[in-house]
Amino acid sequence: MGTGTGMRKWGPLVAVSLGVFMLLTDVSIVIVALPDIGAGLGMDFDGLQWVLDGYALALAALLLGLGAAADRVGRRRVYTAGLVVFALASLGCGLAPDGGTLVAARIVQAGGGAAMFATAMALLNLAYQGRDKAVAFGVWGAVSGAAAAVGPVAGGLLTEYLGWRSIFLVNLPVAVVAVVLARRTLPESRDPGAGRLDLPGAVAFTLAAGAAVLVLIRGGADGWTSPAVLGAAAVAVAALTAFLLIERRAAHPLLDLALFRRPAFTGVLLCGAVYSAAAFSYLPYTSLWLQSVLGRGPMAAGLTLLPMSVTAFLVSAVAGRRLAGLPTAVPLAGGLAVIGLGGLLQTGLDASSGWAALLPGLALTGLGVGAVSPVLAAAAMAAVPPERGGMAGGALNTFRQLGQALGIAVFGLVLHRGLRSALTGHPDAVADPAATAHALSAGRPQPGLPEDLLRTAFATALDHTLLTAATTALVGAALVALLLRPRPVPATAEPVPTAARTPARR
Repeated sequence: MGTGTGMRKWGPLVAVSLGVFMLLTDVSIVIVALPDIGAGLGMDFDGLQWVLDGYALALAALLLGLGAAADRVGRRRVYTAGLVVFALASLGCGLAPDGGTLVAARIVQAGGGAAMFATAMALLNLAYQGRDKAVAFGVWGAVSGAAAAVGPVAGGLLTEYLGWRSIFLVNLPVAVVAVVLARRTLPESRDPGAGRLDLPGAVAFTLAAGAAVLVLIRGGADGWTSPAVLGAAAVAVAALTAFLLIERRAAHPLLDLALFRRPAFTGVLLCGAVYSAAAFSYLPYTSLWLQSVLGRGPMAAGLTLLPMSVTAFLVSAVAGRRLAGLPTAVPLAGGLAVIGLGGLLQTGLDASSGWAALLPGLALTGLGVGAVSPVLAAAAMAAVPPERGGMAGGALNTFRQLGQALGIAVFGLVLHRGLRSALTGHPDAVADPAATAHALSAGRPQPGLPEDLLRTAFATALDHTLLTAATTALVGAALVALLLRPRPVPATAEPVPTAARTPARR
């Protein structure tokens, strides 16, 4: 096969994989750069949380709406526009003069990422047939898994040797190549039967998700009864209520609420949210401990997190097809349980603990991630009628990103409270534990703070955070097992084929 023929054949796969790799890498590439970003832009703990949460939240809020819009205006057009927006926003992140600009650019960046994520599977599905389609989706899945492994290491390498701004600027040449390939190789497609875009539903969902995260982030800092927090809570409740009412009455809803009557669908979405929260949302705070307390550089911190990503990738690649042949509850609920055990194995930190104390737990967590990852998307598709497959895939990606956004906010609150409590109860207690805890949470050790107090307080707080993440995974595993348990088939109904209950790996 000539080079030209190969490029024509696999050009669509390369174009889509480059975009998805960028947007998924940018979820995790920031993790080890947070201390440098905070120091460089003078950002506090809340601001650093929004650097992560703004991206994850915008991805979650925009996926369903942009997927529906792409069906109407053209999937290649939306994907290419997403690449351009992502590149321009990455430039804005790399040149940001202050924290507010960085957060705003991250939100815009996620909007471009959502346009790519919402259209990637549909573009591949149209571009390939038969065995080539299986190969394309297999490569796409491997690239998605590799992004999680590469993110922290690439972020550490770039931050340590080129500065934190380089983690965003590196996207520019990749985006240019992806745009050229997309325009040359991707076929255009639309859904001629697509109905009217559910814009009110998209706006209501975005408001509800954003306000809920704002409550969690600001509640710990301003107090749960402060006017700003109570106002945000009221907006979240009102917007969620409006979303539910709109979706019930919409002729073409973003999310068909009737699907939640299917326990399997609800169980898969719950698994997606808990999986993202419990496995990944505590890692930014682990990175802060590694760098701000143990003194490891960004590169060393990224390498410390590598056992989880490598184990997940290997398990997914080697055992993914066998896992997909089991009843869905086994890899999903079982994987969450292993993630919970991995979190528990990371607990027990104290002032004398070093980075190696995390490695066994991170590797075990990776084992659980590798069990869940290759099965999740196919399980979502199999849980709904075929004509709702696209909606199910979009809903799963939305719940995964929403779970990560909420997890970052909740675990950040736990870390901050743990720091404040440890600083208050220590024999060398500081004069203002709340302010010191806020500074330590942002990766800024305070001058004159005793080394023993710093190590004890942060280890205790991170221990609480890890325990919360582990508990979330274990409780989620029990609920997912309950929702996905086999149910008796009514006597009047035909038996459901095994393939429909336990889908093969895509």
